[in-house]
Amino acid sequence: MDVSLLDGWLPWALRVLTVALVVVTIGRRRLRDRVFLLMLLPIVFGGAVLFGVLCAVLVRTALGVSDPLPFGLWLWLAVFALAVGLAVVCWRGSRWWQRTAAPLAMLLALLTAGDALDISLGYYPTLADMYGELTNQALPQQVSLAQLGSIHGNTRTGRIVEVDIPDTASGFQHRSEYVYLPPAWFRSTHRPKLPVVEMIGGEFAEPDNWIRAGNAIKTADAYAAAHHGFAPVMVFVDASGGFKVDTECVNGPAGHAMDHLVKDIPPYVEKTFGTSALPAKWAVAGWSMGGTCAITLALTHPTVFGHFLDISGDLGPNKGGKNSTIATLYGGDAAEYAADDPLTILNKRKKWPKSFSGMFAVGNQETAQPKHAQQLSAALKKDHVPNQIWTGSGKHSWTFAQAAFVQELPWLAKAIQVPGAK
Repeated sequence: MDVSLLDGWLPWALRVLTVALVVVTIGRRRLRDRVFLLMLLPIVFGGAVLFGVLCAVLVRTALGVSDPLPFGLWLWLAVFALAVGLAVVCWRGSRWWQRTAAPLAMLLALLTAGDALDISLGYYPTLADMYGELTNQALPQQVSLAQLGSIHGNTRTGRIVEVDIPDTASGFQHRSEYVYLPPAWFRSTHRPKLPVVEMIGGEFAEPDNWIRAGNAIKTADAYAAAHHGFAPVMVFVDASGGFKVDTECVNGPAGHAMDHLVKDIPPYVEKTFGTSALPAKWAVAGWSMGGTCAITLALTHPTVFGHFLDISGDLGPNKGGKNSTIATLYGGDAAEYAADDPLTILNKRKKWPKSFSGMFAVGNQETAQPKHAQQLSAALKKDHVPNQIWTGSGKHSWTFAQAAFVQELPWLAKAIQVPGAK
């Protein structure tokens, strides 16, 4: 199952097989039929192109998806429509294998369209990642809370624990969340009060996205292997409560997501896992919506989070323009919007904790994110808040998020004072 969905033989096999099945559906005899070639095929082909264009328009208008989606998605949806049309016009007089090829071509065209989208987003790196999430399989290195005591202190890899954090302070209805404990946590004597990073995913998210799509556990284990078992404790949080819910990590009609991230999670983690409670040793990191959340949470609650890592975030909570954001996220309350808007906060507040700091990571193929990072960085520097911008190679995808986390984990570890970090 450890076969790449992003590159290698499988994506190419899907494309080649789809095209081959479309050709088989047509058959050699019809390629010599002038009526088919000059009349029927152009009609079917034109309908397929129209279908692809309509899909692109409807996704943007009806579903409100603003992020750029790959051309390959619309291309293979058009191929799906082409296979449907050919199945209809070629059915009469076709052999059994041609009639069998048509539905197989439809299925493979849809799978290839989905793979084109996955390649663009980097959501499922491998078949194992896709199968694991869709079937709710246990995560690699996952154990229960009851099993933690049985892990040997000399372990070279960390463990993941699924937790159900009480929503006592927030009332926020959330899904199961996960905690990564590095090898150093399992030492039987002198267990250190380790620093913590809250990890937040994108808009359409599951709490385990940073584990499956972002490769965060392998990255943290690799860091720990080079630092005597030390790495941050990481909490993979649920900032939305549902896959299709976009809270932007604020309190609003969709629930008190901010209160959950700020008031529910830190006390639970500190009590359950014995971590540090100092703001200077807590950070929040995220990609896309999670990147926006990271700077927003840090600026609104600097006494909880002393540092942030904003990967490919926006200027602030965003649902398609200021007025739409206020109406959708805040129920029309402009004052609440202003209280969470990073630039507004930075224009008003001039005194920040001495240890407060941030990092921005953006891809050189992204559109708005590099400009947003520049604006926020300048505003932070005006308030004498240390921060940096790292620009890497990549577009707005989980593939870039993974690379950015590898690049910036050493900075993050040093900022929150992981033992041995330099």
